[in-house]
Amino acid sequence: MLLLAAAAPARADNAEVTQLRLERTEEGVLLSASVSFELPPAVEDALLKGIPMFFVADASLLRDRWYWYDKHIAGGSRHMRLSYQPLTRRWRLQLSSQPIGNAGLTLGQSFDTQEEALAAVRNVSRWKIAELSDLEPDAKYSVDFRFRLDVSQLPRPFQIGAVGQSDWSIFAGRNQRLALENGR
Repeated sequence: MLLLAAAAPARADNAEVTQLRLERTEEGVLLSASVSFELPPAVEDALLKGIPMFFVADASLLRDRWYWYDKHIAGGSRHMRLSYQPLTRRWRLQLSSQPIGNAGLTLGQSFDTQEEALAAVRNVSRWKIAELSDLEPDAKYSVDFRFRLDVSQLPRPFQIGAVGQSDWSIFAGRNQRLALENGR
């Protein structure tokens, strides 16, 4: 079942979640989202010099409770490492469920242009955030989605210069009420 959200998007200074959709399928609960942002000049300059940038998308599925804070049901993180290879003039994007530097399984893809690579970073498609067994039929749910540039994974000299600088800030988030239909 496809569920569309109707609330207005939350807007940050330089990024915006333009689309947020949740699907209930046999695979589980799948999230699709689009984030609109432009790279700040300092970030783009660092990328073109071969320094990789790290982006993180976080999603939490929350069940409404009247007596306390909403209960965290499920969720996850998607880590993305975008890099430019100056010698080959190709862009590389790596995806993982854990920070890229901590080994583990990563999926990689190469692109010819910066626009193609950023389009892959900006769009999250059919990301499994919960199992169907995690859901109660009569409960109401919301999803909390956040997307950001993770400066903590940059090389040390960039971390020191990036703290508190708006040129190194990309953040977008949206918390949206979603009702899962009972029928299949």
